[in-house]
Amino acid sequence: MLDDIMQDAEKRMQQSVEHLRHELTKVRTGRAHTSLLDHLRVDYYGNEVPISQAATVSVSDARTLTVQPWEKTMVSAIEKSILESDLGLNPNTAGTTIRIVLPPLTEERRRELTKVVGHEGEHAKVAIRNVRRDAIHHTKELLKEKEITEDQERKAETDIQQITDKYVAQVDEVVKAKDDELMEI
Repeated sequence: MLDDIMQDAEKRMQQSVEHLRHELTKVRTGRAHTSLLDHLRVDYYGNEVPISQAATVSVSDARTLTVQPWEKTMVSAIEKSILESDLGLNPNTAGTTIRIVLPPLTEERRRELTKVVGHEGEHAKVAIRNVRRDAIHHTKELLKEKEITEDQERKAETDIQQITDKYVAQVDEVVKAKDDELMEI
């Protein structure tokens, strides 16, 4: 029972770290990468789909993304989605090709983005702590139902805290790496 609780807690904490990594791919660092547009959705015949399901997104150079819609009718919808996004990008359309030139980040914008990264890191830590709280609650329930001893419960709490510390440290590493990437000129 305790092993199941530990495994579940570790799995959920790992998912929190992976979610953080995924969220941080949306934060622009000045270099073009296709994952920058992953979270944008476009209306494709009445369905909201990711841009990658309506067009081919590629990197043409270090600061330029190229979006090639599969159908001519999708050009305006994709352009609108990019303009309305929180990325602050201006698409340039030539025929059916949409080019997105990423402007260089200013020092002020870099600092704002590091704050966003910090907030995302805090959200991940809160999620990890919530998992810890749930796991400890389950161990206390087992103790209350006399399925485990007090010593087992204390050891389980110590183990849960060690797992929590490990994943909080991973979150700190991910945030630091993203901050370093943002502040790199």
